[in-house]
Amino acid sequence: MKEPRNRVVQLRRFGDADGLEVMDAPMPTAGQGEVRVRVLASGLEYTDVVIRRHLYPQTMRQRLPFVLGYDVVGEIDQLGDGVSDHHIGERVADMTVLGSNAAYRTLRASDLTSVPADVDAAEAAALILSWTTAYQLLHRAAQVRRGQRVLVQGAAGAVGQALLVLGKLAGLELWGTVRGEHATLVRELGAMPIDYQREDFTRTLPGGFDVIFDGIGEDGYRRSFAALKRGGLLCAYGYTASVQARRRLLTILGWIARVYVWRRLLSWLPGGKQIRVYSINVMRARHPHWFRQDLERLLALLASHAIRPHVAERISFEQVPQAHRRLEEGGLDGKLVLCPEFSS
Repeated sequence: MKEPRNRVVQLRRFGDADGLEVMDAPMPTAGQGEVRVRVLASGLEYTDVVIRRHLYPQTMRQRLPFVLGYDVVGEIDQLGDGVSDHHIGERVADMTVLGSNAAYRTLRASDLTSVPADVDAAEAAALILSWTTAYQLLHRAAQVRRGQRVLVQGAAGAVGQALLVLGKLAGLELWGTVRGEHATLVRELGAMPIDYQREDFTRTLPGGFDVIFDGIGEDGYRRSFAALKRGGLLCAYGYTASVQARRRLLTILGWIARVYVWRRLLSWLPGGKQIRVYSINVMRARHPHWFRQDLERLLALLASHAIRPHVAERISFEQVPQAHRRLEEGGLDGKLVLCPEFSS
């Protein structure tokens, strides 16, 4: 019988996609309190592009080379010492930040969320970062209420689509900024599209929006802030615009610090607009049970067909560098998912 081999997507140098290398690696072994999984699906995120360019605060001290891969759905094929709550053949999910664009990897057993056997692995992987982010933005950060008027910036992206679908389930009135070619998609998801290249979203709703979710950070969120009603809430969760402009990490960190100070000053104004900065990693560190709880809810919705994340394409290892270039170009209307057993 042929021995399984491990393949990984390794980042050799920071910068463009040419710094990626698909290579064979030693087969990992589950240690104390760990399991080893055969990876079924691992998402490719725009966040991976940010990490690759050395612009992601959570990985700023990570030394090269290292393996990319923010999330994983896998099947347990080895149990480490002391693991009794899981079994061989069980399908599990985890958000790892690094290391999951691989054929095999080890995971801490205490971090795992069980995945129903009858759901599609690639769709389940699409939930881990993007949809859990969206769920927590809506229900943990903003604590939205039925009937609120909500704007989603970048509505055609993975988090944007999830915000629209989950926002519709929560009974919100929704608008989404997109390129003109994605207007139909936004309408199909139950929201009113705003073509940001031709329309001024700050003038869309007289009186302003109750809540705005912005993962782009154009002009330091100033226009999003201007589009809020009095007492409205801006949830800032990303800085795509700064990455696209190829700003340096120290510049981005300084900008994040200014947003934080701005938030503190605004919180002192009675009845004024508010800004809340969200990070899924910070939220998970503070409330680890929330992450598992929220992901379990989403997996249950997937199993019941109440939601279905759009997988734009399932790709092989050989397609990963080109997939990163596609992520940089933008315009994708769904998730790219690495499926190690998929052949190009």
